[in-house]
Formats: sequence, C-alpha cells, structure tokens
Amino acid sequence: MSNMIVLPLIVPVITAILLVFLRDNVFLQRIISLLTLSFVVLISVILLQEIQKQGVMRIDFSGWAPPFGILFVADSFAMLLVLVANIVAAICLLYAIFTIGKNFEKMYFYPFVLLMVAGVNGSFLTGDIFNLFVCFEVMLLASYALISLGGEKVQLREALKYVLINIVASWIFLVALAFLYGTVGTLNMAHISVRVMELGADPLITTVALIFLIVFSLKAGLLLFFWLPGSYSVPPTAIAALFAALLTKVGIYALVRTFTLLFPNNTEVTHMVLGIMAGVTIIAGCMGALAGRDVRTIAAYNVLIGVGFIVAGLAIGTESALQGVTYYLMHDMVAKAMLFLAVGMMMYVTGETVIDKMSGLIRNYPLFGWLFFIVMCSLAGIPPLSGFLGKVLIGQGAIEGGNFVLLGLGFLSSLIVLYSLLRIFLSSFFGETIISLEDEKPLPKRMVLPLTLLVACTIALGIGAEWMAPYVTDAAKTLYSPSIYIDAVLDGTTWQGEVNK
Repeated sequence: MSNMIVLPLIVPVITAILLVFLRDNVFLQRIISLLTLSFVVLISVILLQEIQKQGVMRIDFSGWAPPFGILFVADSFAMLLVLVANIVAAICLLYAIFTIGKNFEKMYFYPFVLLMVAGVNGSFLTGDIFNLFVCFEVMLLASYALISLGGEKVQLREALKYVLINIVASWIFLVALAFLYGTVGTLNMAHISVRVMELGADPLITTVALIFLIVFSLKAGLLLFFWLPGSYSVPPTAIAALFAALLTKVGIYALVRTFTLLFPNNTEVTHMVLGIMAGVTIIAGCMGALAGRDVRTIAAYNVLIGVGFIVAGLAIGTESALQGVTYYLMHDMVAKAMLFLAVGMMMYVTGETVIDKMSGLIRNYPLFGWLFFIVMCSLAGIPPLSGFLGKVLIGQGAIEGGNFVLLGLGFLSSLIVLYSLLRIFLSSFFGETIISLEDEKPLPKRMVLPLTLLVACTIALGIGAEWMAPYVTDAAKTLYSPSIYIDAVLDGTTWQGEVNK
C-alpha cells in the first residue's frame, strides 16, 4: 500500500510526457488529463483512509533507509492538501476545456498543467528538503510556461517579473540548503528536526530558519508579495484560478512544515517574525482590496489576505490554531479558484474589468449572480460555508495563546473581504443593467458548471465538517507533535537516544 504514495507525482508526470505526443489530438488530451486528475483524487482518498488505520506512511526510494535515501511521507496534513488540490485542478481544467481555445490547447497546455500539479503533489509529499526544492522547480517551470501562454505584451512583462523573482528565491533556497546541510549534516526532514533539537536554540540554526522564512515567503506571497497581483491578473482565467488556488498554498505548506517540524526551537523569534509578517500582509492585502477598482486586482489582493490569515494561524501555533490552518488551507484552495472563475466570467459577459463599468448583471444572469453571492459569503467566512470553521478554530487558538492582535487583524480582514466583494456584487450585479436583451452575450451552461461544482465543494466542506474532523484533527496533532512524524520516518528509540545524548 505504501507504494501508492508516489503515484500522485509519477502518474501526472508520465501522462504529461504522453500528451506531448498527442499535441494535435485535443479531444484525447482533454479526456486523459481529466482521468489522470480523477485517478489521483481516488488514490488520495484511499491513502487518507489507510493513514487513519495505520498512522503516517512512507516509501523509501531504491531501498535506502532514512536518513540516507530520498523518501515520500504521507500524513493526514499532506494527503488532505493533495486531495483538495487535485479536485480543484480537475474543475479548473474542466473550465479550461470549455474556454481556453484550441490554439492554447495545442501549445502543450495540458502537459504543463499536469507537470505543475505533479510538482504541487510532490512538494506536499516529500520527506527530503532537497527534493522539496526539486518539486518546487518542477511546479515553477510549468507555471513559467503557463503564465506566458498566449504571448501578449502584458503577459510577457509580468512573466519576466515572475520568473526573475522566483529564480532569486530558488537561489536563496539553495544557499539556505547549503547552510543547513553544513550545520546538521542531513537533508531528511525528520532527521533535520532531530539534529536541530540536539543543538537547541543555536543562533546559527535560527539564522538558517529565517533564511528559509524569506524563501518560502517569496513563494507564498507573504509580505514579499509585490510580484503577485500583476502575475495573477494577466493569464487566461483558468490558469489564474489554478495559480491562485495552488501556487501560494505550496509556499504556505513549506512554511508550516518548516516551523512545526524542522525548527521547533526558539519559537520566540521565528513565530514572532511570522506573526509580524502575517499581520503586515493582512493589512496590505486589505488596503489593496479596498483601493482596487479592477475585479482582477481585488481578487489578487484577496489571495494575499488569505495568505496572511493562514500564516497568522501558524504563528499562533496552538493545536486548535493548526486545526484551523489545515481546514482553512483546504477552504482557500476552493474559494480562490471560485473567485477567479467568477471574475473571469464577469469579464467574459461584459468585456470589462472595472467594476464601475458593470451593472445589472443579475437581471441577465440570475444563476451566476447568486453563485457569486455564495462565493462572497464563503470567502467572508459566513456559516455554514467552508470559510467559517477555519476562522473559528484559528480564533480559538489565538484566544488560547493570548494573540489578541492577530485575532483582531484576522477578523477585521473578514469584514474587509466581505466589503470588497460586496462592493463588486452590488455595483456589478444590481443597479441599471448595461446589457440590453438584444446585446446579451449568452453564458453557456458548460462555463457555469465548473463554478457550480466549486460552490458545491465549499458547501460540502462546511456542512461536512463533522465528517472531515477526524482527518483535520489527526493532521493538526501530527503538526503540533513532531515526534509522531519523526517516529514514522526514523526509529523512535534511535532518534530519542540521539537527542538524549
């Protein structure tokens, strides 16, 4: 059964290579891509059930036992993210099939999407920090191609910025890996944790931890987010939705693993810095969402607010807050994909991006109007939708830990998100219609279907919270008590003996 852990990486990669040779057969590319992502979703469900029965699972490549070999580790936290990421990717791919056009589809769109998803899955599952770098690069190389797909001038400008920033971040990542290996002598994430516990609150280790914080902050859009609003505004809608749903979440995942597993010492410094960066990101995201007049810009700044809120939960660091982080990460994948698809559909029917130039859309497209209303409520955290429980759990953790500043900023951001999206809703969907019945552009049902599926997901995550609770609780327990993860990767007696020396 443990051999299945590698399938979420291997299957999309093999399929992507196969699709290169089917460049002219667009129909077959569509079917194979959707089947591939559906297969990964099925594998993720099976692995989640197995983890509940037998605990954290791992696979050692080439028979090299840890800490010497490369391995994949599947715990509830990683598998929940793999599951939701692939569901969202499949729905965004469905939207792309209906909207992106055969010219793009023949430019290796589906292989690039599958390679990006493979990099995302590998980042969630790897138990080796150098392999995390490799999976990051697979994901980013595919995203470089996707962001420039179409070759428009504004795309190339933002793509250049996006590529340069990520190259710099990757270089810093390699420097941080060199310092870390020189200090602890291992790249296995569980073994790094053991060696760091041996060293205690060493200033060099704290410095390395802060370098990793800079790297993953660039990837996640935490504080160092100047590249994000433009980069997420220029690609076609389906690609922008994939980026918003997945890319920043991988950076956040890396931050969570780094500061719950790798560097558990000296949290007074690392978690304080995390909290400050999260607070500033929330404030900056709120200011951008309030000031924005373009629907794509408002959506991009809402991504930043979500990043800040999740990292605030990590900075709080209690078990309740980590439950909230897990649940909110799943919600945010679904919600940000919903938001970007909804914004893309508004642009499709109006040909405009500025909210003041849209009005009365609910008269022409009533179903779409109420779907947008549910998207808005979900992002604002209104029950029983998926955003509610994550906010409550992070808030509970903040109260337990006495982090009232982050608590206040987090829930103030909910009001700003509600206001910014309500402004779009009232201005664009109500008022005097700008589209006459003669000029009304039909909104095909096949375009509405992916948004409807995502709305169903956010409702299911909210109403099905009790069903999800065992998995979320197990994920938070593994994050809060790193020894569970370490015991599954290394022999428990051996590593505890190392620490006791």
